[in-house]
Amino acid sequence: MQRRHWFISVSCAAMVLLAGQAAQAQGKFPERPITIVVPSAPGGSTDFTARLIAEPLSRALGQPVVIDNKAGAAGNIGNQAVARAKPDGYTLLLAYSGYQVGNPHLFKKSGWDPIKDFTPIAMLTRAPQVLATKADLPAKNLKELIAYAKAYPDKLNYASSGNGSIQHIAGELFKQMTGTSIQHVPYKGAGPAVQDLLGGQVDLFFTTPASVVNHIKADKLKGLVVTSNARLVSLPQVPTSKEAELSEFTIDSWFALYAPAGTSPEIVNQINAEIVKILAMPDIKKKAEDAGTLVDHMNPAQLGDYTRKELDYWGRVIRFAKISVE
Repeated sequence: MQRRHWFISVSCAAMVLLAGQAAQAQGKFPERPITIVVPSAPGGSTDFTARLIAEPLSRALGQPVVIDNKAGAAGNIGNQAVARAKPDGYTLLLAYSGYQVGNPHLFKKSGWDPIKDFTPIAMLTRAPQVLATKADLPAKNLKELIAYAKAYPDKLNYASSGNGSIQHIAGELFKQMTGTSIQHVPYKGAGPAVQDLLGGQVDLFFTTPASVVNHIKADKLKGLVVTSNARLVSLPQVPTSKEAELSEFTIDSWFALYAPAGTSPEIVNQINAEIVKILAMPDIKKKAEDAGTLVDHMNPAQLGDYTRKELDYWGRVIRFAKISVE
């Protein structure tokens, strides 16, 4: 009888040990490369933010972090891909606010839900919009641009990174506030839009500074105004909306990291903890600042609450601007 009890005890102990080892093996993260999906083309601010954190996150986690640009359908293709991905931490979304909280109000069937389909991980950066123009546009400042647009209705056009994007919203708000008529030209991301702006195919582009700051510094483009309350360190010569006498024209973009819904809190918290360290690095802060953005961390709970608030706010803005893409 004693021998049988001893056998049962040893067997139970072995089962507990094996179960613990299996749980530990299953809980080890990451064991293979992680993909960050960017729902826009290379060259824009969303892509910039993904690449800003990819290398240091790879070093911290000990696995490659791969950027996958899935542009198209105003961000819906990339967002759908992550919403449908396995919630194991190996597929993440670098979300752009214009898509994440704008698209749900613009598309009847976007194929994803910003609350139900995603688990918040961390806020990363935020940036105002800058109004950039082609170099030879006959307007040196915002006042001259408005006068020119009124003198020549529908002659000017402005680019956006897609129908319903925050650039589209900014352009329509600008038209309403200034009483001008300017044509909208949508692109599949900020990168292609900037290339056509440089080539003179489009006249204006409302975008985050990272997309155009170097071109403005090189005098290849003009920067007429930034939609913030303070001038940017990276573009000190460009006046704010208030200084340009259009004080109500203030628009912020933000960029954050999400995982598919159902991703375990342990994985989410692990990635968030590394993001906290990365965003505190002086070189990361400087790179962000040089590109016209600022690091602005939020933890998963804070980002979840903020997403809901922004979803409500941008719904009101879109309705006010009477923007529809369907």
